[in-house]
Formats: sequence, structure tokens, C-alpha cells
Amino acid sequence: MTVTCFIRYQIDPFQRQEFTKYAENWGRIIPRLGGHLVGYFLPHEGTNDVAWGLIAFDSLASYEAYRARLKCDTEARANFAMAQTKRIILREGRTFTEVVDGTFEVSAHDGKGAAQGAVNCS
Repeated sequence: MTVTCFIRYQIDPFQRQEFTKYAENWGRIIPRLGGHLVGYFLPHEGTNDVAWGLIAFDSLASYEAYRARLKCDTEARANFAMAQTKRIILREGRTFTEVVDGTFEVSAHDGKGAAQGAVNCS
């Protein structure tokens, strides 16, 4: 069973660029250490102080092994330290989720339904 670590960050909205650097660093580190990086996401419109990171693993055991590697990795430790020193992350929470079969990566037009376009409900 694949599990995804869904990380919710409360960020300092005035340090958006610093959070971007933090996330870009994870783009190199996470895959190297065994996580499947789904992506990091910043607010575009609406609430300006919440960001998300999603990392998938084959199992919770895979996640635990990844966490152990993370603690020993020089680049990962430097990235954590940078975020802490600059205080770009005010709060962080993790939730572990699993995919509901048939609902992940379904395109807008999969050949079975109508394509996006004008709506006529009459």
C-alpha cells in the first residue's frame, strides 16, 4: 500500500522566496534519500500563509527508513537548519494518507466522458 505524507506548513508570507528555496532543496534531497516527491505547493490565491509538501512511500516502514537517512544527511540537515534560522516555517503538521483506488491521476478527458468545454444543461 502506498502512503503519502501530507505536510501542511504555516509559513511567514513575507518569506515566500525563502520557502521556495527550501522546497527546491527538497526536490534534490527527497528522491536521493528514497522518497517519491509528489510536489511542494505554495498559495496562489486566498490564504497566503499555508503551503504543502507531499511525499509518497511504499509503506510506513519505507517512510521510517527514509526518516533515518534524512537525519544523517548533511544537505537535509542544512536545509532544516536554514528554515529554522530564517524562521520561514511557523508551524508544521503531518498527516499520512492513502490513495482511493480509481481517483489518483485521472485526467480531465480520459476518453470515456465529455471533454472540457462549453456546458449546455438544457
